[in-house]
Amino acid sequence: MQRFKLTIEYGGAPFAGWQRQENALSVQQVVEEAICAFTQLSEVQVYCAGRTDAGVHAQGQVIHVDLPPHFSPTTVRRAMNAHLKDYPVSVVKSEKVDSEFHARFSAKRRFYVYRIINRPDKLALDEGWAWHVPRTLDVIAMEKGAAYLIGKHDFSAFRTVHCQSKNPEKTLESIKIQKKGDLIEVFVHAPSFLHHQVRNMVGTLVQVGLGRWAPEYMTEILASKDRAKAGPTAPAEGLYFVGVEY
Repeated sequence: MQRFKLTIEYGGAPFAGWQRQENALSVQQVVEEAICAFTQLSEVQVYCAGRTDAGVHAQGQVIHVDLPPHFSPTTVRRAMNAHLKDYPVSVVKSEKVDSEFHARFSAKRRFYVYRIINRPDKLALDEGWAWHVPRTLDVIAMEKGAAYLIGKHDFSAFRTVHCQSKNPEKTLESIKIQKKGDLIEVFVHAPSFLHHQVRNMVGTLVQVGLGRWAPEYMTEILASKDRAKAGPTAPAEGLYFVGVEY
């Protein structure tokens, strides 16, 4: 068998997340079904760089799958896209890799961006693709608060109770906030993240931006290791899995 590395993008709205589930449609399910449809294999196992939650989008998700070696990367990409035409999923790159490559375990760091539209008026074009925050946010205060999150910390206060990670310590290598007009984007990257970590950090930073908490309160939240001390979980539709570095 030949291992293929595929880069895919998808809109998360119709899906219950990446991981296959018994009673809900997932990205993994439609991807595996598309592969089986053109290869005539009875089943395949696809592995991804980072599992996304329900409603979360991806611009550069990376997956790998083992297929018969006679398929070319171009054939795999085109055939999968033909069978994915009914879903907001697209294979944008396909390549052969050696058998030691693993979409998840070979990854050195993962990149996300969270999009906020900060204006009083309702969304039209960005509905479902960003978090609408109608009250004015103080981006400078958010940047000051974000700076406290950089580095290695116990991020227990920023993970969901359903997180399965055995170690709550993670190293956040970078968090940058950019504002352009009504759009505020929060860019983060790290070797790995806890479940809901990015959305919980953004939800907390928005509280800082609204003036409800001082930027320095982020240190108290981290030290508490208590999810109840941090802000609300930001909506899934604003989060994008941007890419992976190997």
